[in-house]
Amino acid sequence: MECANSIREKLMQYIQDNHIKHSHFAVTSGINSGTLSRILQGNKPISMNQLIAITAGMGLPEDYFFDDYIDECFSTLISIRRIRPFIFRCADLNRVDCIQHITNRILEDLAYVPVLFEMAEELFDNNKKMAAAVLYRGVCEAEKYQHSERLARCQYRLFLIDLGDNMEKNIRAATQFETYVNRLDETDQLEALKQLSHAFGMAHKWEKVNTLAKEMQRIATIQYELQHRSVRSEEVKKETERPLYYYILYAYLAQATASEKCGDYKRALELVGLYDNGERWIREKDEQAQQIIGQFSEWAIANTYLYRLMSGEVQIINEYADYIATREGEIFIALWHMIQAANIYHFNIDTILERFAGYIPYQSEKAEFGEYTPTIIKEKYVQFLGDLAVYRFVESKDNQSATELMLEGLNLSIAMGSSTILNSCLAIFEKIRDRSEFYEAKQG
Repeated sequence: MECANSIREKLMQYIQDNHIKHSHFAVTSGINSGTLSRILQGNKPISMNQLIAITAGMGLPEDYFFDDYIDECFSTLISIRRIRPFIFRCADLNRVDCIQHITNRILEDLAYVPVLFEMAEELFDNNKKMAAAVLYRGVCEAEKYQHSERLARCQYRLFLIDLGDNMEKNIRAATQFETYVNRLDETDQLEALKQLSHAFGMAHKWEKVNTLAKEMQRIATIQYELQHRSVRSEEVKKETERPLYYYILYAYLAQATASEKCGDYKRALELVGLYDNGERWIREKDEQAQQIIGQFSEWAIANTYLYRLMSGEVQIINEYADYIATREGEIFIALWHMIQAANIYHFNIDTILERFAGYIPYQSEKAEFGEYTPTIIKEKYVQFLGDLAVYRFVESKDNQSATELMLEGLNLSIAMGSSTILNSCLAIFEKIRDRSEFYEAKQG
């Protein structure tokens, strides 16, 4: 009770030092005079609203008594009526330390695990991610049933919260969560599998992406069939984050991307045909369905150009360039692939680079890039810089430009914390630097 009493002691000291009557402070703070008297006597616990009123009446920062208030919440019995608003106010003021302390205290009684989980979910939905993470981790540590869906959901939320610009951290988060994904409700699994495929795709683990995409396809297909069987429609009660048919189309897209990255362009082209025919089997005919079908069809056209180009059909590059010219959001990615093809098959694309020069600098605020997250785009931009550096060095013979591009890529890869991309950049940079020094010595 020492800390709990300190609020009362400091309030009493404030009243005495400022020669204020209890009734006057009651009016100033907005607290009923009788209630204030009982609080000062220790006969009434302090509610969160009363704590805010007392702190404001004393002219102190709102969170001044937050450390003391933790003990107030446990002064008699555990009071969720006091704890809940306190946790949410701590989240608003970024007092995650207080949330951690109160979580440790409340989990001494495991009966409160479900309550903490519900609060974590509400905080997550209100975009108070760091505060929610404290509660999720507490629930994970205390969860009695290690195979419970609640534990899996906590791990999923923590995985989403941990995703950021540092790709090494993203992979650790994905690896930790992956073992829990099949414990989620099947409707939650689909979006979780999609997020996992993104994380592993950033690490270039394409076999893993392919496996996750196949599982996504299997689950989504089963659920979609159940959804449209009128006799068994009650079996699908919870809605997925996106329509089920979206995940089926996306699973084919992810498998095609994995095949492309593994150099199997024939298989990639076959998969394009599977996500380009949504209108043939998707039963929904509403505006959302038409929009999604149209989006995948656009990706199918662009990717068909891409896979043909990467297969060696370099004669289509101008047709490909004309196609993306009217699709601003796709120009950056398409241009990167054109540079890769030019490096593989040794042909000149200077006119295309000049045509799209305005899209080469990475600008996260300039445009959206379909399904790509900002982190993925940054990762691709670093790779883009490396491939463009190679092209400038080999095809354009512009050593200075190649070196500048690699330095920019090195700086960005360091900021992203990606050792994989950093090592790749270093290897290309050393190659360009060594050859540049050789040519300069030769010319000298």
